[in-house]
Amino acid sequence: MDNVLVLVRHGESEWNRLNLFTGWRNPDLTEKGVAEATRAGKLLKQHGVVFDLAFTSELLRAQRTLALILEELGQSNLKTIRDKAINERDYGELSGLNKEEAKVRWSEEQVLVWRRSYDVPPPGGESLKDTAARVLPYYKKKIWPSVKAGKNVIVAAHGNSLRALIMYLEELSAKEILEREVATGAPMVYKLTEHGTVADRRDLADPKED
Repeated sequence: MDNVLVLVRHGESEWNRLNLFTGWRNPDLTEKGVAEATRAGKLLKQHGVVFDLAFTSELLRAQRTLALILEELGQSNLKTIRDKAINERDYGELSGLNKEEAKVRWSEEQVLVWRRSYDVPPPGGESLKDTAARVLPYYKKKIWPSVKAGKNVIVAAHGNSLRALIMYLEELSAKEILEREVATGAPMVYKLTEHGTVADRRDLADPKED
């Protein structure tokens, strides 16, 4: 499989398991998260994907997921670029709080607005719109040129930084992207045209794609 962009969200983290808002905090993967990342590597290997370049965030859970994937592919020495531009959305004052605790503190309705609106940020944090404002310029300047040049590129990042990319690539509305779930450790393989639009997308973790 050549000339592809692969997006993968990190495996389950310790704070995912505890139902905490994580944002830019830095927990490691759980055992389940390690297994998800390893499975992602196996799926990519089964489909014959070999990468030329990797991008990840400055957060451990994404970096470790990428390392486990590349280990499965026998590409542990692949050139990897780390940048905070593709870090998870910053949840500000919500970071580190249990989602149920946050509802008690601010009300369930308010927390839902922060979680599921496109452009309303939590106190001291970022909205999805804010996240896109740093992710997309980085994609256009650093990631897309390598894909356009014919390289196979993997981006191991986070639910909301990847949502920002998916929204752009698939030309989704703000409402559509908020309804889109990004599963942990599930590779999404994009074939892009020379103009950067999506020619084909395959979700390798989908049973129909196995």
